[in-house]
Amino acid sequence: MRKALGRLGGRGVAVLTVVASCLPWACAGDDDPARQPIRVGILHSLTGTMATSETPVVDGCLLAIEQLNAAGGVLGRPVVAIVRDGASDPQTFARMAERLVEEDGVSAIFGCWTSASRKEVRPVVERLGSVLFYPVQYEGLEQSPRIVYLGAAPNQQIIPAVRWAIENLGPRVFLVGSDYVFPRVANVLVRDQVEAMGGEIVGEAYLPLGDVRVGPIVEAIATARPDAILNTVNGDTNTALFRELRRAGVDPTVSPTISFSIGEPELQAMDARALAGDYVAWNYFESLQTPENEAFVEAYRDRFGQDRVLSDPVEAGHLAVLLWAAAVEESRDPSPDGALRGIGRRHLAAPHGPVTIDPRTQHAWKTPRIGRIRSDGGIEEVWSAGTPMRPMPFPMWRLRGEWETLLEDLRAGWNGSWAAPPNDAPGSSP
Repeated sequence: MRKALGRLGGRGVAVLTVVASCLPWACAGDDDPARQPIRVGILHSLTGTMATSETPVVDGCLLAIEQLNAAGGVLGRPVVAIVRDGASDPQTFARMAERLVEEDGVSAIFGCWTSASRKEVRPVVERLGSVLFYPVQYEGLEQSPRIVYLGAAPNQQIIPAVRWAIENLGPRVFLVGSDYVFPRVANVLVRDQVEAMGGEIVGEAYLPLGDVRVGPIVEAIATARPDAILNTVNGDTNTALFRELRRAGVDPTVSPTISFSIGEPELQAMDARALAGDYVAWNYFESLQTPENEAFVEAYRDRFGQDRVLSDPVEAGHLAVLLWAAAVEESRDPSPDGALRGIGRRHLAAPHGPVTIDPRTQHAWKTPRIGRIRSDGGIEEVWSAGTPMRPMPFPMWRLRGEWETLLEDLRAGWNGSWAAPPNDAPGSSP
């Protein structure tokens, strides 16, 4: 299969990836609109602090597109991916989303990692009538008719992980995160869950994305000696954080860490030995023993290299493309509206287990899992909910009556991109 890649020449420059040329009509000059390629956009950080996490997700999406084309395309048409770099910057994500829709004419966008980037892209896809497939766990408190959420909602990752931590590690918890939407809101949920279980928050601290000045935070953790550290730091700040934790004598035998945004690619880029014995909370691990996962891992490594590793967002990115294709085939319409009409109750046997899209919220049913980090960078499952859980983007929690105040505070810091729960959102009634 021929693949043409433009070189990245600067911040946010597009990379056009042709993945359709294995089909006989892809380069045949056919003017029939029903035979023309369907364009889709992939929008992730190829540069900046989030590149280590997001670049593998791009490959997961491209693999799915290549597999679709090898099987005959979608609606009998080849699929062409246009990749743009969000450059780890929310405003760049918004500009690139506009280009994908207005200049590139894509039918759907697969992308974003941080909630800050998603919240900048959301008004773009809503205003332009496009659709975003979002592959990463997040803090909830959101529901958009133009976004399909493939990552975990709070009740599918954050809340089960906090419960597991208190029951298995102890009640004294320290919260550390990056200073943006996901960690701030996630820790409101965490705090409520800890207090409801009789636990204690012994410290809470944040760093800007990409900041490596972790010394004061590590000192506070070492002094507090918590039973568990709940880590919502994103990007390469994690390298500095764990290096300094070990230098300060804080390790899994003293205060084990549960991370919500570290997966196999991040461990490959770090010294995994420094994290061995710590934990992560996801819905997918590369080590899962299912026939679907074994086939997925083999296909990914055959395509991108035997040294490559997969993560939860990589699996979700791959799944997003396949679900989009199934929805388009269902509606017989490749437009954004066609995909949205066909997405309700879509069901696939994914590598991590069965996945269904809830038509009311456009979130996926997911199975919560906890994994222990091995010294070789692998992740071994130590706990699973066993079955997929219904998504609850607006979870039933004790602070439910404080939505208005919480969201108003967040709006002030995030350019008004937050929205209150819709009237029919689960858990939104007083």
